[in-house]
Amino acid sequence: GGAAVAFGTYDSLSLLPFDTIGSLVYQCGRRDRNVMITLSRGNGTSYATRRMRNGSQQLFYNLYRDTGRTIVWGDGSGGSQALIINNPQPNNRDITVPIFGRIPPGQNARVGSYADTITITMTF
Repeated sequence: GGAAVAFGTYDSLSLLPFDTIGSLVYQCGRRDRNVMITLSRGNGTSYATRRMRNGSQQLFYNLYRDTGRTIVWGDGSGGSQALIINNPQPNNRDITVPIFGRIPPGQNARVGSYADTITITMTF
C-alpha cells in the first residue's frame, strides 16, 4: 500500500483555499477486525500547524477525514481524530481511503517545491 497527497501549484494571491484529494491504499486479509489509521503532525508543531517546507520557507496546510475539511486527521490528540474503519472486507483486495488536503489562502510563499512527510500508522 501507499499514500500520496499532491497539491500542485499554489496561488498566493487567491482568496480561496487550495484543496486537493489524495488517497491511502491498503489491503486487509483478516475478518472481524477494526482498523484504526492515524497520521502524524509532520513538520508541524501541532495538528493545527502542519506545514510543508522548502528550506527555511514554509507553507501551512492540513489533512482532513471529510470532504468539508472540518475533521483534522491525526491521532486523536490536539483536536484531531483518527479514522476507524469497522470490519473492512478482507480478501486481500485494495481498500482506498480518501485524504482531503487544504492550503489556507493568503500565504506569502516563495516560488519552489514544498514538501512534508507524514507517518501513517495502521492498527488492526
